[in-house]
Amino acid sequence: MNKLMKYIQESRVELKNVSWPSKKSVQQHTILVIVISLGVAGFLGAIDYVLTSGLQRFF
Repeated sequence: MNKLMKYIQESRVELKNVSWPSKKSVQQHTILVIVISLGVAGFLGAIDYVLTSGLQRFF
């Protein structure tokens, strides 16, 4: 039980030293991830559509 209590205490000390990002930074990075994900999804969808259309003409 002492090891668990020591772990919890040390974890709390370490969490105080963490440099947390600002709310604005988190929002900007979240929007960036969403935009990039949608862009990649659109690109892959377009490639899939082109390749599927091309293969349907041959078969």
